[in-house]
Amino acid sequence: MVRSVPLPRRPDGPVRGWYENELGWATVPGEPVRLSVGDRFDVLEVPAEAGRAALGRRAPGFPVALYDRTDGEEREVGDGRRMRLLVAAGSAEELPGILQWLEWGALPLDLTALGEGSLMEAPLPPGLVPGRPPGMPVQGAAVWLRPPVAGCEVEASLPTVSASGGVRDAPDLVRLVDTLAAHCHRVRLRRLAAQPLAFS
Repeated sequence: MVRSVPLPRRPDGPVRGWYENELGWATVPGEPVRLSVGDRFDVLEVPAEAGRAALGRRAPGFPVALYDRTDGEEREVGDGRRMRLLVAAGSAEELPGILQWLEWGALPLDLTALGEGSLMEAPLPPGLVPGRPPGMPVQGAAVWLRPPVAGCEVEASLPTVSASGGVRDAPDLVRLVDTLAAHCHRVRLRRLAAQPLAFS
């Protein structure tokens, strides 16, 4: 009995093609293009304001995406922009323990993680939107602030609990989480202070 080997799936469209052909990342069928989280990377998600403050002094390295969600309820809560930072696979599972160890666990932080089994909307590849500088938000779409580099081993540069598994300059996940938590807490306090006082 001769078994036939299925032909490789040909990506349809430039976004899916960039992820599958240039980065070698699998995409999930359907629109919009989505990436499977947990196999090659996990994701930390924070308000963009907190993410910008936390990463402001860090050298470029691991991939970071900006999501513009400026509709409905999010206008009331903040500007609706969220930042997603790619971290080593398995980091989402470690996040609650890290926050507890750092004594951030009891505070309501707007810091979440996407891990195994989650899906992430694929940010637009760099240069896909003509005339728009890299990292400039597109309403309703995700864009890369720090895109993954095609042909490089992206996973080796991702923040991990033990940076010894990555490249020499790979950020330490615990330090990154501590910095993000501090900035998320500051953003929350600023938003609370800006709300009008309710008198009964």
